[in-house]
Amino acid sequence: MTRYIIVSIINGLLFGMMDGAINANPFAQKLFKVYKPIAKTSINAPAGIVIDLMYGFAMGAIFLLIHPSLPGESGLIKGIIFALILWFLRVFMNVATTWMTLKVPVKTLFYILITGLIEMLVIGIVYGLTLKPIVL
Repeated sequence: MTRYIIVSIINGLLFGMMDGAINANPFAQKLFKVYKPIAKTSINAPAGIVIDLMYGFAMGAIFLLIHPSLPGESGLIKGIIFALILWFLRVFMNVATTWMTLKVPVKTLFYILITGLIEMLVIGIVYGLTLKPIVL
């Protein structure tokens, strides 16, 4: 249980740091100008940290629940497969919906797809290398 808590906090913090790096860099700022008319002018950092920590705990719990069903023998492979599932459900489906419903440049959508994949791989690999269900 202690390992789950520590890893979930680490992944929650990693999530926040990666989101900041992915969304606040100058290249991303140019790509995301399309969202400027609807974007907030300030960010609630404490709320963002709490949300990212909740993501860390939720994804850790989901990883532990589906761990036995994930293909592969090693934690690394299970973590990568988990990351690909997360990427598809969280990033790919969002980008596909955005592409179908909003006028967002394709290069912005590709940036989101690629950076989202990298982010999910980091998160999944950390879970895969550090978390294993307790067998009683």
